[in-house]
Amino acid sequence: MNFLASREQLRASLMRWTLVCVPLCVLLGFLSGQLAHSGPGNPWFDGLAKPAIYPAPAAFGIVWTALYALMGFALALVGSAWGARGRGVAIAVFAVQFAVNLAWSPVFFGMHMITGGLVVIVVLAVLVAITLVLFWHIRRLAGLLLVPYLAWVLFAGVLNYEFLRLNPGADGADGAAASTRVRIGD
Repeated sequence: MNFLASREQLRASLMRWTLVCVPLCVLLGFLSGQLAHSGPGNPWFDGLAKPAIYPAPAAFGIVWTALYALMGFALALVGSAWGARGRGVAIAVFAVQFAVNLAWSPVFFGMHMITGGLVVIVVLAVLVAITLVLFWHIRRLAGLLLVPYLAWVLFAGVLNYEFLRLNPGADGADGAAASTRVRIGD
């Protein structure tokens, strides 16, 4: 017997996947940033020279929230594509790239490793491109939803490189080394 799912069943499957994947991606992205004390307010980061292309700090929260939501919906589209060839591989590669994505904030902000962050971003860009292609073959919309993510990761790579270029002495430094201390007296 060969039964095909009805349109209603397919919509329900997509809805279930969406209700899990979108909030999960947004939540995990938020937690990664919070646990690593990312962005302004991190003494080490505040002491770094900022590149001219550095956007307003508020942009990062807005952009990453939107990107995590798009990633979650793209994953939901692929996850609900039952029987699609390559679906399992695409989901596995998505999971790997997402783990690499979540690793960037702890490496850059938590460990103060600008070079390490750059390595993570290069690996991430390659994995996002692979994920995009795999998703595209299953559901074109899922692949298209990852295009802004890939563009932002490439921009983040340039930004990370600029931080390294402007702050070579801060790479791997503790928070105190990012600022200058002046001692008066003996």
